[in-house]
Amino acid sequence: MPRAPQCSVPCSSLWLASVALVVHAGLSSSQYQRPVVGAGKRAGFMERTLILLDVDTHRPIRVLNDNFLSFQLDPSIIKDGWLDFLSSKRLVTLARGLSPAYLRFGGKRTDFLQFHNLKNLAKFRGPGPDYYLKNYEDDIVRSDIALDQQKGCKLAHHPNMMLELQREKAATMQLVLLKEQVSNIYSNITITARSLDKLYNFAECAGLQLIVGLNALHRNPDNSWNSSSSLSLLKYSAGKKYNISWELGNEPNAYRGMVGRSVNSSQLVTDYGVLRTLLQSVRYYQRAQLYGPNAGRPRKNAIVLLDTFMKNAGSVVDAVTWQHYYMDGRVRKVEDFLKSRLLDTLSEQINKVFKVVHSHAPGKKVWLGGVGPAWAAGTNNLSDTYAAGFLWLNTLGMAAVQGVDVVLRHSLFDYGYTHLVDQHFNPLPDYWLSLVFKRLVGPRVLAVRVAGLQRKPRPGRVIRDKLRIYAHCTSTSNHNYVKGSITIYIINLHRSRKKIKLAGTLRNKTVHQYLLQPYGSEGLHAKYVQLNGQKLTMLEDGAFPELAPVPLRAGRTLVMPAMSIGFYVIKNINAYACRR
Repeated sequence: MPRAPQCSVPCSSLWLASVALVVHAGLSSSQYQRPVVGAGKRAGFMERTLILLDVDTHRPIRVLNDNFLSFQLDPSIIKDGWLDFLSSKRLVTLARGLSPAYLRFGGKRTDFLQFHNLKNLAKFRGPGPDYYLKNYEDDIVRSDIALDQQKGCKLAHHPNMMLELQREKAATMQLVLLKEQVSNIYSNITITARSLDKLYNFAECAGLQLIVGLNALHRNPDNSWNSSSSLSLLKYSAGKKYNISWELGNEPNAYRGMVGRSVNSSQLVTDYGVLRTLLQSVRYYQRAQLYGPNAGRPRKNAIVLLDTFMKNAGSVVDAVTWQHYYMDGRVRKVEDFLKSRLLDTLSEQINKVFKVVHSHAPGKKVWLGGVGPAWAAGTNNLSDTYAAGFLWLNTLGMAAVQGVDVVLRHSLFDYGYTHLVDQHFNPLPDYWLSLVFKRLVGPRVLAVRVAGLQRKPRPGRVIRDKLRIYAHCTSTSNHNYVKGSITIYIINLHRSRKKIKLAGTLRNKTVHQYLLQPYGSEGLHAKYVQLNGQKLTMLEDGAFPELAPVPLRAGRTLVMPAMSIGFYVIKNINAYACRR
């Protein structure tokens, strides 16, 4: 097992924390005595494994950011037109359900953004079919005027016909965006003052803290950063008193492969210094947060860049950001989402990043600034289905235990197949998983103690890789539970059910179960989920359904069905680690 980053807890507690990463179950051969199968006993009964689970309730091993689970929007929503619909009441409701959170406006097209302080110019909306130009664009402008007349949070109701036209436009533009990605020939995207107003209105309405990425590929002839567009954006935002944090660039280690030019680590250090100076020159942003360098997956070139950056500019940023994607977007098999060795790659990457960061700036916060099940926009009917939820929850659990302060999911909404909400504003399985996580899981991470009683061990087949257990203090924003409650969340990748017995401090406590499984005949390919047997869908008035638990009697064994995800709240435990 890879080593976790340094922490202040004793070695024994650190071992307990690592147990949560890969749950160890099974006794040694010297301890094991094979029972005699009695007459009439079913063979399957003797093959069952009982997991004994306890949690250290005395102190947390990590305390994370309150915005631990956050998400991003890619600037491509300007190009395909969806930014004009961020004021939709339903989309705002869905985003608000995941607050408090950071909203990162950034991604692959961050480095092609140009700011213009102009409003409602059709030429900046990008190409589109002729039949949009009169009615569709006029409707957008009329919506803008209506929004301007509102006070406070500005919400809009878009007619179904208008949304249908937008989906057609977005489908056309998606082909353009994918062609750019394949060819590595990208066109610039203009973000106008109106676009920024809409983006900020969305963040404000949803209770999100906005982070805006600035274009790092806008370069002068000597390859120094051209900050003119960014300075104009800063001044406009300051004039509107927009509370925004900032980044510069996206995966700078990949620039050569993406656009055929590079920005070396020394130049990047200089660029961040220039940006910090710009922020200090604009009075409103003198104390604004700055994050970076948004390095890609920590392979050789990314590690070299990160090492130089931390050595020379580690003090410039408030948190160090990097990105991780589990697999190539061309995967075609659902089994690829279930491989335990794939889930464990994240732990290895986190260790690499922490080793570099802590060697230069011990204690500096580390953010997973962009994560998704697959890159290259994901895979239809795979990365947008129930199966992807195993990777997503594994990301949250592993990152929390190893001390990653914030995890930003790519993406809340837009093109591709890795988002949380589809283009009909319907939540996908990972959204519901995120919503349950937000409702139940707090920022205090607890150590897990696990032991296994395996009645018929099989050589080469162990339970630890496919059963993953994590524990946190229950979210204090959930008023259904008092301080001192604990939330345990479990991933069962086995194709059989597993039994878990609460032991030690958890014994004989009242438990509330929130069990997530696929809904419908598609199985792991399902785009709907059920919570405790009830299909999760938005109500007709656009509100959330009740996320009702199933109470389990004290002392009852937890039963995790095959390929399921479970959240269990221990109600009356009054854990000392969670009372503060």
